[in-house]
Amino acid sequence: MEPRQVLGATKEAMDSYPVLLLVGSQVLVLVKEDLVVVQEHTRTIQAVEPVEVTADIDYAGAGNARQRLDLYLPRSRSGSAPLPVIVFVHGGGWVGGSKAAGRLIVQPPVVTGNYAGVSIGYRLAGEARWPAQIHDCKAAIRWIRANAARHGLDPDRIGVIGTSAGGTLATLLGVSGGAEDLEGSVGPHGAASSRVTCVVNRFGRLNFLAQPESARASAAQAGPLAQRLALMFGGPVDEKALLARRASPVSHAASGLPPIITFHGTADSLVPFGQAEEFDATMRRAGGAHLLVPVIGGGHGYENAEERRRVRQFLDQHLRGILSVISTEPIPHPVKR
Repeated sequence: MEPRQVLGATKEAMDSYPVLLLVGSQVLVLVKEDLVVVQEHTRTIQAVEPVEVTADIDYAGAGNARQRLDLYLPRSRSGSAPLPVIVFVHGGGWVGGSKAAGRLIVQPPVVTGNYAGVSIGYRLAGEARWPAQIHDCKAAIRWIRANAARHGLDPDRIGVIGTSAGGTLATLLGVSGGAEDLEGSVGPHGAASSRVTCVVNRFGRLNFLAQPESARASAAQAGPLAQRLALMFGGPVDEKALLARRASPVSHAASGLPPIITFHGTADSLVPFGQAEEFDATMRRAGGAHLLVPVIGGGHGYENAEERRRVRQFLDQHLRGILSVISTEPIPHPVKR
């Protein structure tokens, strides 16, 4: 029997999707301008009703603590039909972060009874080289689909939200269906599909080989970024161009892909806003479904109420069939009150 814990949400958590910032070994969660610290690899998730969580499910069957997911289910469902699933992929610069950060992302929609939620972990660059990270994410999606009937989930309605490095992985989940080199063989559910229904990308890197090099990061960020990516790819990015190109969502732009919405701060110095613009233009040329929402003045990590509203609108449309017009008008940050 897997351990189960009861999980719920405060009103503040229900009203907001927070920004997640990695500082050292901690995940800092900014909720309505208050800073909450969640220790990395936290296994005990503090919460109250009405959401139930099964923590640390080994989706790979390998006993690796990073290859686990947390499953969030409403104790009171809005109906009898299987629930659509919102999956969160954490950030952390490829060398840190934790699935524990997903609690405040997936919990609010789960509280409504209209969704189930999953927060997934994956092997980091210090442990495994690319493409292990996307292989893990795809294995987690296959686990969800293979276990959908058991948990009352809809295997045909799986949306993904990712932040920073998690945004890259979430977008790659959306654009790389059928790419054998990115599929991998992690986990026991190889016969299940890893395709997803829609993607929310929050300032994820979309082109590891962006030119000029200033389109990869600001001068101050370039050195540390290059070191992290060299660790992940097994050498400098320019020397691992094939790997880096296959890891870049922009290289997979095409028609017929799941709808994707990107939120990106115009003042982001780690992943320059130009990456989002390039991806948007490439997707449009290819006939892909992509929406770009600039967050004016937003850096690499921010909290914005209007963005949260549009995220919910996007998920409701593509996972619940609630049709609406989703604005791509730039969002000022901070929001004027």
